[in-house]
Amino acid sequence: MNRNDTTARVAHVFRGTFVHSTPRAAVGILQNCVLGIAFIEKDQDVVSLSKLWGEYINQYELYIFYIFFMPGMVDTHIHASQYSYTGTALDLPLLEWLNTYTFPVEAKYKDLEFANNVYTKVVRRTVKNGPTTACYFATIHTDASLLLGELADKFGQRALVGKVCMDSNSAVPQYKESPSECKEETDQLCKYENKNILSDCFAPSCSSSLLSELGEIANKNKFHIQSRISENEEEVELVKTLFPSCKSYTDVYLMHNLLTDRTVMAHGCHLTDEELEIFRETGSAISHCPNSNISVCSGMLNVRNVLNHRVKLCLGTDVAGGYSPSMLDAMRRTLDTSKTLTIQDPQHKTLSFEEVFRLATLGGSEALSLDDQIGNFVVGKDFDALRVNVCVPDGPIDLFPGEGPKIPVLSKFLIYLRVVPVPDT
Repeated sequence: MNRNDTTARVAHVFRGTFVHSTPRAAVGILQNCVLGIAFIEKDQDVVSLSKLWGEYINQYELYIFYIFFMPGMVDTHIHASQYSYTGTALDLPLLEWLNTYTFPVEAKYKDLEFANNVYTKVVRRTVKNGPTTACYFATIHTDASLLLGELADKFGQRALVGKVCMDSNSAVPQYKESPSECKEETDQLCKYENKNILSDCFAPSCSSSLLSELGEIANKNKFHIQSRISENEEEVELVKTLFPSCKSYTDVYLMHNLLTDRTVMAHGCHLTDEELEIFRETGSAISHCPNSNISVCSGMLNVRNVLNHRVKLCLGTDVAGGYSPSMLDAMRRTLDTSKTLTIQDPQHKTLSFEEVFRLATLGGSEALSLDDQIGNFVVGKDFDALRVNVCVPDGPIDLFPGEGPKIPVLSKFLIYLRVVPVPDT
């Protein structure tokens, strides 16, 4: 909506503090501002805005800076199908973990009643924990994958849902497809999901022929792609044996046309500088999942090094390898990992609160090619926002006289966060 269009009307006007990121600033704090669904202006302009917007300007809500607005967070890597055992089954390394826990559970999603029960709960839970946008992995089952998308829409969450594609190396014989079956099911899903489909193509679980099929489908239709890469060292070695003609793990995806500016690869803990350069050149993004990286003992991603290579970077919870569906937890663990790397190497530049805030919001929207719609409060984008209260009665935070908005916004809200999603109007 253009604010110069005097015939336009807004349903809500909000007045208060707005916190967001821009390409130039990790955090921008807009105090005493008035935001309508078509504009954001300094509070002193309220008189002129009243003339423009008439009665609607009187519908604003007034918030002191202890209650502020921020962009909705973006979880760029979460396995909805693994939610039922979140917080358990963290006693094995990645490859054993997949065969022992993940594949047997994911095979159950052929039962739509089972799928509906779990998917309803995971979407409701993630919405309560900050992500207004989530990038979900489902299973190989098309009907269940469609159901997940429908539930996300029902509960007001923007979701990109990826059907799992795998034809090899499954410990559960019935939990895999042939390349032709996978192509047929993916084509069917594409008809329903239009261009929001993400194809899950985990190299250790896919043959070269299946990866080629997925690369062809994704590029022909300009679809998004999501998968994982270089999560732990054993996995990296396995990929070398499965694809001996490829120079690296990254080269596997590159050779099958699966690294594009619409690709999000999770983890990347053990990527080399040469591989990071390929990510930069192709415009592919890395989803940092620190809770999972630590919980499954996979490794620690050097986020600073990724940023120095100018690779798109975002955050993910990676449920259920990560034991929390909270993006707040992902932000905390990101800071913890960065500080651990600084302990190991004092020359390492620790990430700031501001940088992590951007990764959880604008960084996620950029990785998913949604930054023209969401990620910050720029006029012309969707009003995709959270209302954050850091001063609830009997809450764990104590605020003191003289504290400016930057302290509760950038530090104290990482300790305690109560969010209320604001409907997208």
